[in-house]
Amino acid sequence: MSIACSMGIMAYNEEANIGRMLRAVVSQRLTTVNLTEILVVASGCTDRTESVVHDWTRRDPRIRLIVQAQREGKASAVNQFLPLAREKIVVVCSADLVPEAGAIEELVAPFADPAVGMTTGRPVPVNDPGTFMGFAAHLLWELHHQINLRHFKAGEMIAFRNIFERIPYCTAVDEASIEPVIRGQGYEVRYVPAAVVYNKGPLTVADYLRQRRRIFAGHLAVRHTLGYTVSTMSGWRVLRVLLPRLNWRPRPFLWTWGVAALELYGRFLGRQDYSKRRDQRAWQIAKTTKDLTSRV
Repeated sequence: MSIACSMGIMAYNEEANIGRMLRAVVSQRLTTVNLTEILVVASGCTDRTESVVHDWTRRDPRIRLIVQAQREGKASAVNQFLPLAREKIVVVCSADLVPEAGAIEELVAPFADPAVGMTTGRPVPVNDPGTFMGFAAHLLWELHHQINLRHFKAGEMIAFRNIFERIPYCTAVDEASIEPVIRGQGYEVRYVPAAVVYNKGPLTVADYLRQRRRIFAGHLAVRHTLGYTVSTMSGWRVLRVLLPRLNWRPRPFLWTWGVAALELYGRFLGRQDYSKRRDQRAWQIAKTTKDLTSRV
């Protein structure tokens, strides 16, 4: 018996990648999973995102376009999607990703176990690791992977049981806000490293800090408002997986501590943002993370 699921893709000015994303989604290899609908929520787009999605609605009847006239943040887009989703299992992600051919099958198959309430896949950056910022992207997501093997941390593409009506509109970290809701209902959460989804890390220090400060401020808000601490907030936990994997050659060694310094500074800025109650819902886009390369 197949597991039916709905998919929600959240998009803001994603004309560079939305076509590649939809091509990857409609071409998924599915055996035990039935992806019955694909809803793209386009929020205040000022580029050709809506036009590209319209073209895809004529190619695949499962695809529907939901338009928000103004950009209100990803949480608002997720809340537009949830009541429209017909299935009890939903997959949610942003449009700046490309899932591997079997990613949705891997991500949704665990829901055959009624104890499972949420799953998350493994993000893999397409950045060139030979550059400092590419090295930073690969290091960040490798540490995310290693921590996830021990302590669940949702990110990038997730699936969960559609058992609630909405997430907090004010959150800047939708995945982290969903985790405690699912756990609070007594469900298990599960990391599925075989569900690979490709993303693109920031190409500039400014974009890296813009992204990391927003995420840390969002995690602080989740901890203070929902009483839930995501696993990657622990600096000691990060160090425990980092130190055994240190590359002692001069360049990667120096780059590793350069990335660590950037992360600490980003967290410092995020703490300031949170203390000042800076609105992070419709965050400033890290433009260099868009348009995944042909390496995908």
